[in-house]
Amino acid sequence: MKKADILTLVQALVAGTQKHTPNGQFTLGGVAYTAASLAQLFQGLSAAITDANAKQASAKKSVSAMNASMASVGPVIQAYTHTLQETYGTDTETLADYGIEPRKSPTPLTTEQKSAAVAKAEATRKARGTTGKKAKLAIKGNVTGVEVTPVTAPANAAAPAAQPASTTKS
Repeated sequence: MKKADILTLVQALVAGTQKHTPNGQFTLGGVAYTAASLAQLFQGLSAAITDANAKQASAKKSVSAMNASMASVGPVIQAYTHTLQETYGTDTETLADYGIEPRKSPTPLTTEQKSAAVAKAEATRKARGTTGKKAKLAIKGNVTGVEVTPVTAPANAAAPAAQPASTTKS
């Protein structure tokens, strides 16, 4: 059951008990309860659910406020840390005072790694058929399979009127 459903049920149980059996005695699960003690027990649960709902709503508001603040302040923090890293370079002690680690320099490639990268780049250019600017300019294409139909008269012009056949009597 959802908390809202439990809360509604508990409130209805309290109201029904107070209305129909205000002086009743109940033995539930081997434990004796009076109507007043049941109402008090149920009202305690109701209060706990209501309090939890209020705190969850407050927590959601707090989290959304934090996210909004991070969205506006985050870029400033990032820019400031980059500025400090550029200013102090590899001075680890000063950067540690700011809580920042110095930028790591990239590990230089070995000779084997460099030659493998060059071979891979050449193979990629060959596979893709990419060429340089000068090689592209030298490529000329031939158009084949295109049929050109000359237009002699505009399509909207009327056909010349037909000459009536002349009849001669002989």
